[in-house]
Amino acid sequence: MEAEQLNDRIRGSLAVLIDSADELRDLDQALGDGDLGITISAGSAAVIAALEQLPADSTPVDIARASAKAFANANPSTMAALVAGALLAGSRVWADVTDVTIADAQAFAAAAATSIAQRGKTQIGDKTILDGLAAVADALVDQTDADEALAAAITAAAAAVENTKDLQSRRGRASWLQERSIGMADPGATALQRFVESWKIAGVDSK
Repeated sequence: MEAEQLNDRIRGSLAVLIDSADELRDLDQALGDGDLGITISAGSAAVIAALEQLPADSTPVDIARASAKAFANANPSTMAALVAGALLAGSRVWADVTDVTIADAQAFAAAAATSIAQRGKTQIGDKTILDGLAAVADALVDQTDADEALAAAITAAAAAVENTKDLQSRRGRASWLQERSIGMADPGATALQRFVESWKIAGVDSK
């Protein structure tokens, strides 16, 4: 996927993702402070606006960095900072990339997951967005067909969300609930699932 198409696809995906704001707000109200819907909607709108202003000769790295800056500036939340840091970490593995392949996407997702683990001082099983992102990164390993890779990523993201229901939240405000957090899906992992799903919807709409 070349830079121009990547830009278009991200903007299309985020336009779809904004529709999930109410769902994410409600999930976050049950486990956190309820601001995830605002974080996702405001951040997505800011990224869309920033990418619309990028010059035609922008590279995938330029797109990732512009997305990170816009998302962070749109919100003062912890999630926004984590997402921005993850996008910047992913951009570093694209230093020489002009046409993003499945392998490049996998490397980006893996780097983003590592960033969130380090910045958020969390690990898989702590019931966070990391559970979903790590699962998506693993699902993309050795994939060679774009449609199959996306299907695998969507399945992995959905399974990760389902798995978080059995976990106790161990990071952020949700950790205050202790055992009471068991039985509810993690909002961050759900946001990641909705983004991966929106990537497919945007691809269908662009055809």
